[in-house]
Amino acid sequence: MTNPPPSSVKPRQSLPVRLIKGLFDVLLALLILFEEWGWEPLQRALAWVGHLPGLRWIERRIQALPPYGALSLFLLPTLALLPVKLMALWLIGQGHLLGGTLVIIAAKLTGTAIVARLFSLTQPVLMQLAWFARLYARWHRWKEGLLLQVRAAWPWRLGRMLKHRLRQRWQRLQARWRQS
Repeated sequence: MTNPPPSSVKPRQSLPVRLIKGLFDVLLALLILFEEWGWEPLQRALAWVGHLPGLRWIERRIQALPPYGALSLFLLPTLALLPVKLMALWLIGQGHLLGGTLVIIAAKLTGTAIVARLFSLTQPVLMQLAWFARLYARWHRWKEGLLLQVRAAWPWRLGRMLKHRLRQRWQRLQARWRQS
């Protein structure tokens, strides 16, 4: 019997490492699910705001940016929201857990909305950068694979079933109210 080559043997990870990796995977999956859930609705909300007369001009200017100008534009929401997130952590450190948490949630929603809108405006230009298009394709494949795993898991399926049942009950209740 021959031993497998050393490069194909994976060392077994310790329990703490596996637990930390599992926790990281769960947190990353939750973050991606939030982005997946929030990306389109938040982007549409900002698109609606973008129809206001002064903002249409700004959106046209954003769409006209060169590729690296568009790429650098993505740093703005991150840099602008960093002090807000630090303030939220300070609030939490001062014992204002609810206030700090609400600030972090508001910052996350705002940041996601802005980045989603900026990406929808600049995606065609950004895809002209070969390295960006390659990384985006790799990210998209990875994210879709992760979402397939999450959607195949029993908590996700249970949640979908409960959501479906609640929606059916709500619709029946509405129908009864209309008949009364």
